[in-house]
Amino acid sequence: MTDNAIDGLARKLAETLPQGLRSVGEDLEKNFRAVLRSGLAKLDLVTREEFAVQEALLARTREKLATLESRLDALGASSASKTPSRKKAKSVKKKVARKKASKKT
Repeated sequence: MTDNAIDGLARKLAETLPQGLRSVGEDLEKNFRAVLRSGLAKLDLVTREEFAVQEALLARTREKLATLESRLDALGASSASKTPSRKKAKSVKKKVARKKASKKT
């Protein structure tokens, strides 16, 4: 919230006071302003610009994550197609064992 907005809000609060308290309106307006500033400071708010920067950064990070996930899926699919099935692996092992056995005799 900008200083102008805080000042305007403090002024409006002071104007809403009953007629009898308006004589101390300037002091109350200063107190309203101080209370509003301290309350807003405790909220740890960010500016619209800071929010927009973080939003853009998050969007880029999501895009990179999606790209990496698709690359990982593609690598997994290509790796799965290159890996022999269990059946094929067993037949290869049997052939190797037969060759070793025939060489010993």
